[in-house]
Amino acid sequence: MEKIKLNDRTFKVMIPAEQIDAAVTKVAQRLNEDYADAKKPPIFVGVLCGAFIFLADVVRKVTFDNEITFVQVSSYQGIQSTGNIQQKLGIDFDITDRDIILVEDIVETGHSIDYLARYLQSFNPRSVEVCTLFFKPEKYLYDRPIKYVAMEIGNEFIAGYGLDYDQVGRNLKDIYVVDNE
Repeated sequence: MEKIKLNDRTFKVMIPAEQIDAAVTKVAQRLNEDYADAKKPPIFVGVLCGAFIFLADVVRKVTFDNEITFVQVSSYQGIQSTGNIQQKLGIDFDITDRDIILVEDIVETGHSIDYLARYLQSFNPRSVEVCTLFFKPEKYLYDRPIKYVAMEIGNEFIAGYGLDYDQVGRNLKDIYVVDNE
């Protein structure tokens, strides 16, 4: 099994790129079904920095017209969430009566998604749905539904495919997990 070193930790492959691509394709198919007849192009709102690769792959697989923008929030230090949300970049155009698809790399506790969904709802969109590559249902603390989930995982710390460990590893095509051996 391939192992890599990111900063001070060793990681091993947990999910190969082919499995990620299949999951992304399934999510895109569900989005295509739900938004095929949208009156206005839905707006994908990617959460930087982690969701940029997932979002790029999803939008290349959808068949409906859409728009893309980004927001940036942060709650991580190292491999732990601090629980404190810091918004660094927001929406700077009118989203009133538009369908919003909030795209995350991973939903764990849900603090960031809840914060961002409430923030976006303050602009009176038609709808706000969440689309995530990874969902950790055991850690999720909110009632807000996560409608589009590519994969559910346990409580492992992962890196790769846009997810980082202290800002490195986003470029990896596979998903890696900390190797505790």
